Amino acid sequence: MKIAVIGLGSFGSQIAKSLADSGHEVMAIDVDRARVDEAKAGVPFAIVMNAADKESLQAMGMQDMDIAVVSIGPAMEPSILAVHYLSQLGVRRIVAKALSEDHAQILEAVGATEVVYPERDMAVKTARRLVYPNVLEYVEVTAGVQIQELAAPASFIGRSLRDLDLINRFGVQVLAVREIVPERLTYVPKADFVVKESDILIVMGEEAKLKRIDAS
Repeated sequence: MKIAVIGLGSFGSQIAKSLADSGHEVMAIDVDRARVDEAKAGVPFAIVMNAADKESLQAMGMQDMDIAVVSIGPAMEPSILAVHYLSQLGVRRIVAKALSEDHAQILEAVGATEVVYPERDMAVKTARRLVYPNVLEYVEVTAGVQIQELAAPASFIGRSLRDLDLINRFGVQVLAVREIVPERLTYVPKADFVVKESDILIVMGEEAKLKRIDAS
């Protein structure tokens, strides 16, 4: 895919490098030459440009991009203008980094198809790991319902899923088990599956019920 990453702070530069490492055609853009020069080590095509200028965006072929990631800060106006112009140029997917709720609303109003809050999201994940150390990762499926990667609590080790009976005890479903030794992923494990110390359980349920497992 052709992807433009506009704004090469810590968030934008890491996204640009990760996408380039994955084999995508990435154009990295920033007004700061030092940031652009630094990005060139990981991204083949990095340019100095003011992305808050429609003519510059058009001249660089933004209208041909599959995705544009806008990660400009700390001022809001440049990111708002960049999103607005990208939308006018017909970029179908515009992912924008928001600095606040108000900023997010404006970005969506001018054409952002997705808004992300990297600092807030990382803070929430870090706080959650401090309080619930067994939870490695989680995804919000719908309000109050999550899929979590859960390191097996000590009380689970050596016991079968039938014996643990998570669905009846906690209202939680085991979707898969990611085993470290041996390295494999078991989808919808059978009731006789015995949990090992190194296993990662992928479970789904209401957040309040998942918290009960982590506390068990």
